[in-house]
Amino acid sequence: MALRISTTFMSSRWRLFCGLRRQTGLLMLLLHAICMVGGQIRYSIPEEMKKGSVIGNVAQDLGLDLKRLRSGRARIVTGENIHYTELKTDKGILVVNERIDREQLCGDVTPCSFSFEVILENPIELHRITVEVLDINDHAPVFQNKDKPINFEISESTVVGVQFPLQSAEDLDVGLNALQDYVLSPNDNFILKQHANPDGSRYVEMVLQKPLDREQRPRLSLKLIAVDGGTPQRSGTVNIDITVLDANDNIPVFNQSVYKASVMENTIKGTRIITVNATDADSGSNGFINYRLSNMKGSTADIFSIDENTGTISVSGPIDYEKDKKYEVRVEARDQGGLTGTSKVIFDVIDVNDNSPVINVMSFSNPLSEDSPLGTTVAVFNVKDVDSAKNGQIKCSIDGKLPFKIESSLTNYYNLISDQHFDRESLSEYNITITATDFGSPPLSSSTKLHLKISDVNDNAPLFDKSSYSAHITENNSPGVSIFAVKARDSDWNQNARISYLLEETQVSGSPVSTYLALNSETGVLSAVRSFDYEQIKHLELVIKAQDGGSPPLSSNVTVKVLIQDQNDNPPQVLYPVQTGGSLVAEMVPRSADVGYLVTKVVAVDVDSGQNAWLSYKLQRATDRALFEVGSQNGEIRTIRQVTDKDAVKQRLTVIVEDNGQPSRSATVVVNVAVADSFPEVLSEFTDFTHDKEYNDNLTFYLVLALAVVSFLFITCLVVIISVKIYRWRQSRVLYHSNLPVIPYYPPRYSDTLGTGTLQHVYNYEVCRTTDSRKSDCKFGRAGSQNVLIMEPSSSGTVQRMQSEKSILDEPDSPLEVSSHKHDFQFAPLCLSPSLLYICSKKVLYTKL
Repeated sequence: MALRISTTFMSSRWRLFCGLRRQTGLLMLLLHAICMVGGQIRYSIPEEMKKGSVIGNVAQDLGLDLKRLRSGRARIVTGENIHYTELKTDKGILVVNERIDREQLCGDVTPCSFSFEVILENPIELHRITVEVLDINDHAPVFQNKDKPINFEISESTVVGVQFPLQSAEDLDVGLNALQDYVLSPNDNFILKQHANPDGSRYVEMVLQKPLDREQRPRLSLKLIAVDGGTPQRSGTVNIDITVLDANDNIPVFNQSVYKASVMENTIKGTRIITVNATDADSGSNGFINYRLSNMKGSTADIFSIDENTGTISVSGPIDYEKDKKYEVRVEARDQGGLTGTSKVIFDVIDVNDNSPVINVMSFSNPLSEDSPLGTTVAVFNVKDVDSAKNGQIKCSIDGKLPFKIESSLTNYYNLISDQHFDRESLSEYNITITATDFGSPPLSSSTKLHLKISDVNDNAPLFDKSSYSAHITENNSPGVSIFAVKARDSDWNQNARISYLLEETQVSGSPVSTYLALNSETGVLSAVRSFDYEQIKHLELVIKAQDGGSPPLSSNVTVKVLIQDQNDNPPQVLYPVQTGGSLVAEMVPRSADVGYLVTKVVAVDVDSGQNAWLSYKLQRATDRALFEVGSQNGEIRTIRQVTDKDAVKQRLTVIVEDNGQPSRSATVVVNVAVADSFPEVLSEFTDFTHDKEYNDNLTFYLVLALAVVSFLFITCLVVIISVKIYRWRQSRVLYHSNLPVIPYYPPRYSDTLGTGTLQHVYNYEVCRTTDSRKSDCKFGRAGSQNVLIMEPSSSGTVQRMQSEKSILDEPDSPLEVSSHKHDFQFAPLCLSPSLLYICSKKVLYTKL
């Protein structure tokens, strides 16, 4: 699809207005003229498109629908090249109707385009469409006589440096697709020298760089290749045949050794200046003389030419007085044998103004510091124009909007000065183009470019990617392990952007943070100094400072929170039943107990967290495995069958408690169970229970610690209450002695529900159950006669029975009783851990041995 640019001059509202109001007189003509205004569309297409190729969607670009095109009988009406395109009214598109050759259409004129008009009726609309034809590389460079080789006859005595003009090629394409370069096939004797004409065209000469030797090589065949710059690249070739001639013994002689002539600057090309004359004493072909200009330096070869037969010298290129006020041209007269005679022609040039200013940068401060003040001199340059009068007067300017200005200092000297403050981080370099223009008519100008770099100043502090970071490390880590890496960036450069990381000294649990963590000052890697314990420290907060290497240095801080992750490094701890060596605790199960009877509950805790603290219970050993089972989730010990008379009275169960860690840790607890309906049945069986008890020093320590904590809390509460009482008494005294009316306040008194004293005799404890506790309910009701035996050896070796037939908990107002299935039992108040975990159990009488 072709590129298109469209501009619409009439909206749909104007067209409707025109259709309704064209009725009478002058108003009709005026509106008709308005409605004739249409739109203009411009399309760009490459040449050589196939017939039927779409140029553009005219209906869409003009804002018309297909019905309007058909009803308005849209058609192309004017234009010199309308046969190249066709309007498809049924689709509203413009297509190629005939092959378009840009070179045939426009030649070397660029840009190449043709225009035509599209008209619509009812109402009348006229739209102009312009189609620009873009060049493609469809023509190769062509020599005028490519099939006919270029022939040279050169004497073997021809001196090195003699130039031989070659035929130029032509390329009908334009721009980059046009002729770009010439290449001469490799050889030992000749090189190629290219020249550019004032119109931009190129021509070449073949220069002898090594003397010819007819005896070794009488003929040379070379190829001259012309290439363009298109894609794909195209080329043209012409053959060069060189015949080496033999030498003779007489050279041509000029009638003057030096010729002189005057020529005006910018003389028109082809103007004749002077004619030289030479004679040759030889006869025949060796006496026939051809003239040529030789040994011309620089651009002299492009300025003068000579008729090889008559010796008339003419102007063939521009003559510049400011460049050369005098030209000396060497003229050669060569006979057919290859001998050459020379003479010199001196041309005096008359001046005409045709030179542009010349800019010379004398001093350039590069790079320039970004903190340079306003008015800093960046560069000093000199501008000269060899022309005279106003053609030599100069004005300087800066291309584009740049923070610089130009001030004149001395004659023909100018200073480039900064006009605002720099910021290297915003723009680190400037491309400055300075243009000098003279006051001639037309004015001539020249430009020079300066590439200025801005050097860095430490004016930016390092910045972290985030305002805070979080990192994780698993406890029991190895000292020195890497935890986390912080990264800061500094928009400065070099040393000013070199960042060092420092750990700010803060306190963690009363110790410097450096005793826990270490920071690599170069990489920002944070590593552990010691092994962490999640149960002691769960997280660390530290401050890291990023400091650059500037002078003075700049810095910024960021907070890093290191989270300690738990490992399964603590085994479960059994809180109930209590394992002590000074007393014997046994759970009593009547022989009439049904299946699922709740014997007791093993309660354990794990100081780890997460799944490392998820506990499971299982029965490791038992006197009778067929009688009891342990709930895997809740630790409840229940009967799994009906108790019979054959079951032993003394039952010893070993329960193992495991956590869910990897690897898992465990603890064991021994539970003694008495299967009997009355106490006398089990007296003889449990006389030696005390000798089987195992001591648990850790649990005793926790019990003592819990007692100390409770005592401390009680004393603290007592002190607070007394302080409040004294404060209120003093406030009442102040009010009493004041003149304000006083209304005494008496706080309500709360009496103990049971007994007297500072502590209540009955406590409420939270019942700890799990989802797998066989749907036992916690309710209020009377206690049953179920009891737990605690046996203690007496001095006489007998077992004393300690049974409380009636207690405070047997009262109707007892605050808490628990019913499990059909057997009611009470909970004994036990504070078993410092974390104030209260264990719910049966009513237990505890007696120290």
